[in-house]
Amino acid sequence: MKNIYVALGSNLNNPIYQVKKVVDHLSNQSDIKILNLSSLYQTKPVGITDQPDFINAVIEIEYHKTPQELLNLLLDIEKFYGRVRLIKNGPRIIDLDIILFDQMILNEGDLVIPHPRMFERSFVMLPLMEIAPNLKINKIPIETLVRNISTTDIIKITDEHF
Repeated sequence: MKNIYVALGSNLNNPIYQVKKVVDHLSNQSDIKILNLSSLYQTKPVGITDQPDFINAVIEIEYHKTPQELLNLLLDIEKFYGRVRLIKNGPRIIDLDIILFDQMILNEGDLVIPHPRMFERSFVMLPLMEIAPNLKINKIPIETLVRNISTTDIIKITDEHF
């Protein structure tokens, strides 16, 4: 199954390294094939602002199991790398979120697809538009969706590549 997108973010313990390390980890999963990955982006924290800036990226993957199985895998990877969920929107070593799973619309408690806050977050939408410029979400071109969000606090890190 294609058109599955996962957002990655980190703001602790050398966040560029953390994001790259998790991309490598994901690429070594037998059930996941990474099809595309965005540049890295530096962004200000949302919610709790007294913490380091984040490094964010989006990857497109191929995956043939269920969205819940993917979520469980991503949560296991977060835990493996030391993610502890103490404070909502707090600092984190790694954050992995399913943002789109093909054209699926899902609301099952711990799993909501499309990700409910993606449309207001430049650190998700800009990297997503970079790797999927022709993507339509609910029949709306991603370029139109990006025009509706503030992009003033996001910096593309042009000298960093995976």
